[in-house]
Amino acid sequence: MKFEGNEYEMDIVTSGRSQFNSYSNKWGYSSMGVPIGDENGIFRAENTFSLDVTSIYETARLAPLSLKYYGLCLRKGSYKVKLHFAEIMFSNDQSFSSLGKRIFDVSIQGKLELKDFNIVEAAGGVGKGIVKEYDVDVNGSTLEIHLYWAGKGTTDIPDQSLHLHNSSLLVGFDVGGGLSVGAIVGIVLASCVILLLILVFLWMKGFLGKKDLEDKELRGLDLQTGYFTLRQIKSATSNFDPAHKIGEGGFGPVYKGVLSDGALIAVKQLSSKSKQGNREFVTEIGMISALQHPNLVRLFGCCIEGNQLLLIYEYMENNSLARALFGRVEHQLHLDWPTRKKICLGIARGLAYLHEESRLKIVHRDIKATNVLLDKDLNAKISDFGLAKLDEEDQTHISTRIAGTIGYMAPEYAMRGYLTDKADVYSFGVVALEIVSGKSNTNYRPKEEFVYLLDWAYVLQEQGNLLELVDPRLGSSYSSEEAMRLLCLALLCTNPSPTLRPSMSSVVSMIDGKIAVQAPIIKRSDTNPDARFKAFERISQDSQTHVSSSFLDSQTQRGMSMDGPWTGSSFSVESKDDTKDHSSSSKILQDLYEVHLE
Repeated sequence: MKFEGNEYEMDIVTSGRSQFNSYSNKWGYSSMGVPIGDENGIFRAENTFSLDVTSIYETARLAPLSLKYYGLCLRKGSYKVKLHFAEIMFSNDQSFSSLGKRIFDVSIQGKLELKDFNIVEAAGGVGKGIVKEYDVDVNGSTLEIHLYWAGKGTTDIPDQSLHLHNSSLLVGFDVGGGLSVGAIVGIVLASCVILLLILVFLWMKGFLGKKDLEDKELRGLDLQTGYFTLRQIKSATSNFDPAHKIGEGGFGPVYKGVLSDGALIAVKQLSSKSKQGNREFVTEIGMISALQHPNLVRLFGCCIEGNQLLLIYEYMENNSLARALFGRVEHQLHLDWPTRKKICLGIARGLAYLHEESRLKIVHRDIKATNVLLDKDLNAKISDFGLAKLDEEDQTHISTRIAGTIGYMAPEYAMRGYLTDKADVYSFGVVALEIVSGKSNTNYRPKEEFVYLLDWAYVLQEQGNLLELVDPRLGSSYSSEEAMRLLCLALLCTNPSPTLRPSMSSVVSMIDGKIAVQAPIIKRSDTNPDARFKAFERISQDSQTHVSSSFLDSQTQRGMSMDGPWTGSSFSVESKDDTKDHSSSSKILQDLYEVHLE
């Protein structure tokens, strides 16, 4: 018969033999006990009271004392057993047959599951079905369900000595996990081997980015960030839609994106045309993944897939400091004096962390206004570590290829490739000067004979008019004492001699007013303005001698846009430490200021 979509074999035997196996040999039963005075009686009952029950409850097997059912030839595993009960031998009227009470116990696999079970009470009346469901483990090959008289209830109603009946018993075996442990282990191992072979095949075919991951620098990184798939990034940026482009970095564009969870991100895409950029990109991943500080842009992760090299940053709502100060008018922000001081302090703290507090001592090498980003609360965060270099503790300086931005590089680094953390201090001084004045160091020329804003600052210092540099947009809404402190600090940080520049931790204390600031007086030479202008030009030209013409052309076409972060004219050249270059550079610097280079 069919029940609940399953096919069941019916028990149609009428005799009370002690044991019986079904024709299919899938189940059997064992019955014990003989009714008093009716040794050859019928042990099968029917629904004589015409109770309204389903077909599975129309007949019943009777037993005086014990009735066991067996599931045969089962596999080892977990099974779900459903026991369906209904009382069909009592009436539901006021007659004598309604007074019977049948009480028995039920055990499964030797475990007592039902004690003093009364079908009528459990089901809420005669002719009503009730289901009991159990999870059972089969360790051999047989499942045993045992019904036995509890010695309670009526003994003569409905019939004498027939204390058990299973008209209501339907046993269903639903396999929940019938495989043996060995079989399961074998299947799992085989699946793993097949999966491994598939992955190896795809890897050998290049579908898993084998070529990218073979990069020795990349494999050597101990990343502390997450990985993103190219599909995720394309979805977040609408397949790098130009409408989502928020800036142009030294090595490629930057896009705004939205992840599936709603988080805003900035995606820095490395230009596939720049071989130098690939190396810088790998360096940047290693650097930022080890750095965590409130004044450093947080790196969420990276994507290295196919020919795509991507960095995924937190999104900065107010873009770059450069755009806020001297970008297009519609993009400029009103930065009051407390905010400007907070920005200076944030940059200083970020650099102090890089130089002195982090496990890796790092020189950024490209501190500038476009590499300082502002979050929604106008907190400053340093970005773009693509040009960063490890400041090895056993070296007093690092002579390396020059990489940075003209107008922000320290003289000793721009001309000789002599790199220490004091190069970042110099760059900070230039940025601090820009924050107070609201003017770009490289683009502002108050008079023809002055090349940079910094040059003009030295002139005003000599004249005692340094406060003239304060941004006119502030009006009188600023502290002249704090403004003078920051201006003097900027000049102290840009001292031509690196040994006379303060550490960034000292700079933090100076901004907080814990340490007094005494800016040095740099005596300008008597060289005429035209000669001084040519000297500055020679520095710029000498620094860019080895830059390829194609790179310069691309920089010229892109211009000095201040509308997005990661924007500016960074460059990289090989330094030459020979005597000729040293003497030449010293002569140029002496044309500008009377200083002595060791």
